[in-house]
Amino acid sequence: MVINISQASNIGEDAVIETLSDRHLRSPALDDFEGEPELDPCFLKRDNPLLQLHHTGGTTEIRKTMGKLVQNNLTAYFTDDSLLAPVL
Repeated sequence: MVINISQASNIGEDAVIETLSDRHLRSPALDDFEGEPELDPCFLKRDNPLLQLHHTGGTTEIRKTMGKLVQNNLTAYFTDDSLLAPVL
């Protein structure tokens, strides 16, 4: 079993898919994927992976921080100040 709740590149999706295919890995639990928002269809062909997209960012603290950033960005925009997190 492997659990990865950090970045997908830390574990290597290709390696996970390969070990799933040859049955050396029975149950990966993943919440970050290399091609997001697209998901490699190989994961969906298996019945054993546990897939959860970015659940770690769903904490109360993170949501409050994100909301405060939006509020601060709006304030900066409407007062002709530099945006803290520009939208590209």
